[in-house]
Amino acid sequence: MFLAKELIKKKRNGEALSKEEIEYFILEYTAGKIPDYQMSALLMAIYFKGMNNAETLALTDTMLHSGTIIDFSKVPGFKVDKHSTGGVGDKTSMILGPIVAAVGMSVPMISGRGLGHTGGTLDKLESIPGFNTQFSLPDFQAAIEKHRICFIGQTKEICPADKKIYALRDVTATIASLPLICASIMSKKLAEGIDGLVLDVKFGSGAFMKDLDQAEELAQALMTIAKGYGKKVAALITNMDQPLGRYSGNSLEIEECVAIMKNEVHHNHHGEDTYADCRELSLQLSAYMLWMGGATKNIDDAYHLAQVALGSGRAYEKFEELCRIHGGNLKALPKPKNRYDVLAKKAGVIESMDTEQIGVAGIQIRSGRAKVTDIIEPTAGIEFHSKVGNQVRTGDILFTVFGEDLSLLKSIEDRLLGSVKITEAGAEPQPLIAKILL
Repeated sequence: MFLAKELIKKKRNGEALSKEEIEYFILEYTAGKIPDYQMSALLMAIYFKGMNNAETLALTDTMLHSGTIIDFSKVPGFKVDKHSTGGVGDKTSMILGPIVAAVGMSVPMISGRGLGHTGGTLDKLESIPGFNTQFSLPDFQAAIEKHRICFIGQTKEICPADKKIYALRDVTATIASLPLICASIMSKKLAEGIDGLVLDVKFGSGAFMKDLDQAEELAQALMTIAKGYGKKVAALITNMDQPLGRYSGNSLEIEECVAIMKNEVHHNHHGEDTYADCRELSLQLSAYMLWMGGATKNIDDAYHLAQVALGSGRAYEKFEELCRIHGGNLKALPKPKNRYDVLAKKAGVIESMDTEQIGVAGIQIRSGRAKVTDIIEPTAGIEFHSKVGNQVRTGDILFTVFGEDLSLLKSIEDRLLGSVKITEAGAEPQPLIAKILL
C-alpha cells in the first residue's frame, strides 16, 4: 500500500518512481480514489523533474492496460496507423488513410479533436453532414475487417486513465512534458492493436515543439516506446514554420483533401500549386506506411505505389466508401456564407510566418475551440495565398477568411497581418521534411 502524498514528494525530489508506484497512483486516480489536486501535484512534479525511460514505459503501460486493447487478429495482413503531433492545415490523415487502404492494407485510426491552435481530424470529418465518428469498438472492428479503414474518437473503453489525466493536464499547464506526451500518444496508439506506426513529428512556429532538436527528441522517445512493444516504427520530422496546404478550417480542409484525391491542382497568383506540399507529405507518409507493411521492398517503390493509388482515383473511391461507412454526405459539404480578404500593407518578400498566431486567429473565428465546451463553426477557416519566399506587392491578397459572421472574420485581420514578416531580402523556404528516423 502506497501513500499518494509520499509518491508526490518522491517525484518532487527528483527520484524515480517504481512501476508498482506508478500503477498504484494512476489506477487509483482513474477509479476516483485519488483526488484531482493530488494528481495535479504529481503532474507538475513530473513536468519539472521528468521521468526516465523505465518510468515513461511504466506510465504508458499503465494507461494502455487501464482499458481495452483492440484485437485485430481476425483481420489478415499488416495493420498500420499514422500519428501527427499537430499543426495548422495538417490534413494528411484524410488522404493517406484512403491511399494505404486502397492498396489493401488496414488503417484503424483513433483520432482526436483540435488541441490548442492545432486542428483535429474528428472535427474536420464531422464537418461532412451526417459523418459519425462515435462507433462502438465492435463496429470499429467490423468496419476494419470489411473496409480496411475507419476513423473513430477515443471511446470510454480505450485508455480511460489517459482521457481523465489529459483533461487535467490541459487546465494545469502540464501539456508540454515529454514523458506525459509520449505516454498519452503511445497508450492510445498501442490500444489500436496495430503492427506499425508512422510518426509525423512537427517542428517550427506552428508546432508544439518549436525547434528541430526538440522534435527529434520527442520522435526518438516515441520510437523507443513503440520498439519496446515490438512495433515497427518510423518518424518523419516535418516543417510547420508555415501552414500546410491551401486551407485551414474544417470543411475547407475536407474540400482540399477531395481536390487532391481528384488529382486537381490550384495555382495561386505566384503560379504555384497550393496543394503541392500537402499532397507530397501525404504521399511520403503513405510510402513509409506501405513499405513498413511489406507492400514493397524499398521506399521509392512504396512512393510509386502511393502515387498510383492517388492518381488512379482509387484513393478517392476509398474516401467515398469511408464517408458511406460513417454516414457522411460528402455532396452536402457546407459552404461558407461570407469571405473577407486580408491584403498586404507593404511590398517585399515573405521572410517568415508565425503559424501559431494563424492557428489562434482560426480559433477566434470558431474553426477551433478556446475551451472544451465551444461549438465549432464547420465552414470557418483561412485560405493561404502566399508562402515563405514569395514576393508580394502592396494590396496583394495574403489571406482569405471564411465563415458565417462577417464582423468576426474582419476581427482577425490585424492578427493575420502580424503573423507575416515581409522584408526586402526575404528568406528561402526550408525543406518540408527535415529528417527521417528509422
